[in-house]
Parts: sequence; structure tokens; C-alpha cells
Amino acid sequence: MKVDINRLAEHFAHTSFRIEEVYLCVRNPGDAGWQITSPFPGFIFPLVGNAQFQFENTLYSAKPGNVIHGGANMSLDKCVTGKSKWEHLLVLYKILEPEPEGFTLSNAHFELSTGENLRMTQLLQRLYQVSNCPGGIVSFHIETLFRDILDEMFMCVGNKTSGGAQSLFEQATAYIHEYYMEPITLTKLAEQNGVSQNRLVYVFRKYSGMGPGDYILQYRLNRSRELLLASKAPLWELVQAVGFSDPFHFSKVFKKHFGIPPSEFRKKNRNNTCLFHD
Repeated sequence: MKVDINRLAEHFAHTSFRIEEVYLCVRNPGDAGWQITSPFPGFIFPLVGNAQFQFENTLYSAKPGNVIHGGANMSLDKCVTGKSKWEHLLVLYKILEPEPEGFTLSNAHFELSTGENLRMTQLLQRLYQVSNCPGGIVSFHIETLFRDILDEMFMCVGNKTSGGAQSLFEQATAYIHEYYMEPITLTKLAEQNGVSQNRLVYVFRKYSGMGPGDYILQYRLNRSRELLLASKAPLWELVQAVGFSDPFHFSKVFKKHFGIPPSEFRKKNRNNTCLFHD
């Protein structure tokens, strides 16, 4: 079953629900069987390994990077494939109010391709940990975490479509602008946004005319120019503040891009604090 991700997000935004159960399930290679699903609909978040699910004669691939939704009281055949164990988190929920006509999650099964996403995995781990804690406030924490997971899931699915390219670029660059002083790799940036490295490179070239690595470098150099004009800090401190580890390498790259060493740039333009704007 195909599902409109925007309609799904809108549905959860305006529908009251309650988390019923959170299960961490581990199955061995070759495990298979038929069953009727629980009285509640739920999401299956594969963490490790691979399995095949068949809801009402529709086949789905339950592997990391895919999320599967199953309805209540449905016919389900499943089989763990490959040579490794299959591990997944199952989140069952109850709809607390009548759903809009023509879009009933209680009877819906579908698959969402999110891509492997580090933040969503961390949120899922946190959800499982919280679900096993005692205390009356736990239910509130569980619902809050699950809504964060849904938000991350909707974002990841949107970014994997062509219409999500600009959103992906804006989110990735916002992360760079906030954490440019820390180590940022292409691999980390792709995982952060739940997309492949090739997808990320394509989107950056489309909207900025350069790859992610060049964009990060250019942003750091622009920040360094501002600090050279606004701060009296020694060069080695400034280098660390903009994400470089080697002052010599920084000076070499700065001169290559701007035609002048950073020390000379500072001396020449010290009194002109309005020289550069992004």
C-alpha cells in the first residue's frame, strides 16, 4: 500500500493516540510463522538484520532503513532471511478518537523508506529504555519521544524524494552553521540526515554549486575572516574556533582562497569591520 507522507504527518498531527506497548524483539535466522496481529496498529522499526513481512498478501522488506506499519487484527506471515539475527522495535498504539473517513490507520499496512538514520536509532533506543522505567511520568516521556521519532521519520522520507531536496539542503547547512567548529565528515552528515552520501553531494551541488566538503571549508573560512577582524585572539586560538586543527594548514588554505595570509589580512583590514558579509 502506498501512503502520502504529507497526509500521514497531518493525520498524526491532529489525531489523539496513546502508546500501548514498546517491544524489543530478536529473532533467529530462518524463524518464520503466521499470526494475527495485535488489536492495535503499530510501527515496526528494524534495527539489525533482515526479514520479509507479508500483510494481507502484500510483501515488505523489514530491514534497517525501512519502517513498516501494520494494522490491527491483520493476517501476517514473516520470515527472517540471511545469516544474522533480526532485531526490531515494535511500537503499538491506540487511536483515541474517530479517524477521518478514507484514511484509517487501524486498517492500514505500508512501508516507508527512511534510509538508515543515526538520530532515529538513538531516539528508538531511548524510547525502549524509558518504556522500561517505573513512574507515572513515563507515559508522557514515551509519547514525547515517539512524536520525535515520527517527526524524524517524516523528515527522512521527505528528504528521499525529489521534493525534499531543498529541505535536505537547508537542514544540512543549518547543522553545518551550528557545528562548523567540530569535526564534520560526509559520512556523518549523510547519516545525520538519513540519506546516502551520493544524494547529499547531489543536493549540495544543486543548491550551492559545490560539494558538502567545499561548503564546510568555505563556511569555516568566512567565519575565520570575521574573527580575524573582530577578535584579538592569537591565530592558534582562532584556528581551533573555526574547526581547523593545524595553524599552518589553515594559513595555507586561507591564502589559497583569499590571496593573502591571515596575519596580513588582519593587519590590513583591522579597522574595517564591515568589510565582509555572508
